[in-house]
Amino acid sequence: MFVGGFDIDSFVLLAALLLIVGVTVTKFSARLGMPSLILFILVGMIIGSDGLGIIYFDDAHQAQLVGVIALVIILFEGGSQTKWSVIKPVIWPSLSLATFGVIITSLIVGVAAKYVVDLTWLESLLLGAVVGSTDAAAVFASLKERNIKTKIAATMEAESGTNDPMAVFLTLSFIELIMVDQPNYWLLTASFFWQMGIGLLIGIVLGKVASASINRINLDSSGLYPIFALSFALLTYSVASLSQASGFLAVYVAALIIGNSELTYRHSIFRFNEGFAWMAQILMFIILGLLAFPEQILSPEIMGGGLLLSAVLIFAARPAASFLSLAGMKYTWKEKVFLSWAGLRGAVPIVLATFAIVADIENGSVIFNIVFFIVLTSALIQGSTLSYLAKKLHLSGPKKETPTHSLELISIGRANAEIIEFQTDDQTPIIGKTLLDIQFPNSVLVSAIVRDDELITPDGDTVIQKGDFLYILVARKEKKKLRQMLKA
Repeated sequence: MFVGGFDIDSFVLLAALLLIVGVTVTKFSARLGMPSLILFILVGMIIGSDGLGIIYFDDAHQAQLVGVIALVIILFEGGSQTKWSVIKPVIWPSLSLATFGVIITSLIVGVAAKYVVDLTWLESLLLGAVVGSTDAAAVFASLKERNIKTKIAATMEAESGTNDPMAVFLTLSFIELIMVDQPNYWLLTASFFWQMGIGLLIGIVLGKVASASINRINLDSSGLYPIFALSFALLTYSVASLSQASGFLAVYVAALIIGNSELTYRHSIFRFNEGFAWMAQILMFIILGLLAFPEQILSPEIMGGGLLLSAVLIFAARPAASFLSLAGMKYTWKEKVFLSWAGLRGAVPIVLATFAIVADIENGSVIFNIVFFIVLTSALIQGSTLSYLAKKLHLSGPKKETPTHSLELISIGRANAEIIEFQTDDQTPIIGKTLLDIQFPNSVLVSAIVRDDELITPDGDTVIQKGDFLYILVARKEKKKLRQMLKA
């Protein structure tokens, strides 16, 4: 629990300083080429009991609660930003990595742990299961900071968004095998298919319900729409979890559906989610850093075992999982090598490691400390070299084009209209035409065009060019028709 000799005002001041520091370190992480999660964790460790001693925190239950809520928010934000057209071609390879890949990784690391650390076979396999999956928070953050080819980035994102159910299932199964004298293996197998199937179904249903609800409800304040959307993420997770299904899978699937639907106040919802996801990520990693005690993490026993298992994970288990899971699929050896190296570990393994402590496993603390060390080395070694490796393997994608101008997109509630942003490309059918020649619906008005970072006030003779950012005022009832016209 938290222990401190400061009052409410001091706690608020501390929270403010931590958020400021958390936001600031993201700038340093980009310059250093280091994943931001490393710096967030270090902040937590520095202010913890083994550091400056500002906060003493050792409650795994609270850390688990914070971690789960933060992961729900991060998965929802990442899934809602994912285009189905991009992820669809790689869905089967991603699912193979998310299932068979996790099993292979877990088994190899688990067997190695038996001979490296003084654990029983079941405890060793539990450790392997905990570090078996890649981490959505780490992967989403890395993809935002780097330009990776679309196919590879989509595979990484889809895998990290869907592999948590397998890791959670394996973790809870091994905990049950350790705790129960006569476990029911058939029930464990049926549980996996229930978690995956029902989690997928709940995600689809609530994703469609959320999209329809956001578009049909008429709220007095536009600021309520992002909160309304986020509430469905929390609802989806809780409904799935209470049904003994995978809450993380349900949230990611629901987010995919919501993000690929036509939404009222879409821009406001996405910007709010992005900021809130960053805050959740900062809070989560700082809390996890607080939960770790550097004196234990950096002990010779933990460091020695952690380094050996990190080497097994990075250079043997993950490559074996990637090459075997993608066998026969249309991936070059360079792409498989990169995906092997891009198997970042982060918050999910640490949160799963708290399950062992909460369940009062005999060597739960040892497992947590080793997992924490593995996450640090994985994020530091793999995360900081992703861009370099992508460049060497010629897998760097084109620089993402984003407007450097600032134009606030708005929705006009009473008028039932909104301004949308659209960027033209080679496939846009209106390129080369003047605004007078384009047969827009009657309710449509092109309000502004940004070309080469310069604002153009459009008139009837303005010719649309490739790369233009169009800002279009449209009635909501005509928005779908406009979208179809622009992408015809």
